[in-house]
Amino acid sequence: MAAIIGNLAIAVVKFIAAAITGSSAMISEGIHSIVDTGNGVLLLLGLKRAKRPADESHPFGYGKSLYFWTNIVAISIFGIGGGMSLYEGISYIGDVTPSTVLGDPTAAYIVLAIAILIESSSFTIAIKQFFQAKGVKSSMEFFKESKDPSLYTVVLEDSAALLGLVFAFLGIFFGHMLNNPYLDGMASIAIGILLMSVAWFLAHRTSDLLLGEGVSAEKLADIRKRVEADPAVERSGDILTMYLGPQDLLINMGVCFVSGTTAEEMHQAIRRIEADLRRTYPETNRVYIEAESLPAKVPTCTDPAVSKEG
Repeated sequence: MAAIIGNLAIAVVKFIAAAITGSSAMISEGIHSIVDTGNGVLLLLGLKRAKRPADESHPFGYGKSLYFWTNIVAISIFGIGGGMSLYEGISYIGDVTPSTVLGDPTAAYIVLAIAILIESSSFTIAIKQFFQAKGVKSSMEFFKESKDPSLYTVVLEDSAALLGLVFAFLGIFFGHMLNNPYLDGMASIAIGILLMSVAWFLAHRTSDLLLGEGVSAEKLADIRKRVEADPAVERSGDILTMYLGPQDLLINMGVCFVSGTTAEEMHQAIRRIEADLRRTYPETNRVYIEAESLPAKVPTCTDPAVSKEG
């Protein structure tokens, strides 16, 4: 909540500086901070709704609420932040005339310096948490495999915030140094493109999660290996997985048991498999196993399942 209030305060100051200096880049930065403020509220809403317990209308819980609201965040960054910044920059450049006089940039420099200090502090905290979460994985591997968008959304937003401030400073500084107002507008356009790029990446990642992304190929192979390691299992059939939330993994599989396995032995094997999967992958909340045992022949995974354990 402190970050949300801070972003709102920074946005107000940026707009005041924009009014004093007439800088297009400062207007874009003000829009950027407003979008960050709204996104902070949306992420808090998503995190809160995702923690709601399962009920009759949502038997699998509300974990995907986080994915939905993170997607809304991406849309707002793209449309409001990126789109309006791009429009502002293009409009500013279109309005430039030979008689255009640049305003005193002092207020803009002061605001940018304060904003850079605040954003640097926020970015330092976010990047430390990010590196702790990703461990030995590369950043791209973590982005691809992480099922919790809140872990990298903050890093992406803070990175974009810092880069946007740098773009604004460069546009204003060189615009005044070279007496070229076009550079101010170009900085605004650069901020818009930056925000759109971040939004596209975030939307692409969260859309996969929202549509029902499962475990990685490596984890899937490990799950199959663990299932088939049980002495009562002949072989495993299809294994379907889906993340219903960052810490809510659903596993559904078919298991062919050794010929002659009794119902009690199947139940014991299923309990062993479930316990092993939950121990190895703590995010596993639901395991559904379709099992069969035919004494007269070697069971096949294409035979109809006769029992289910969950």
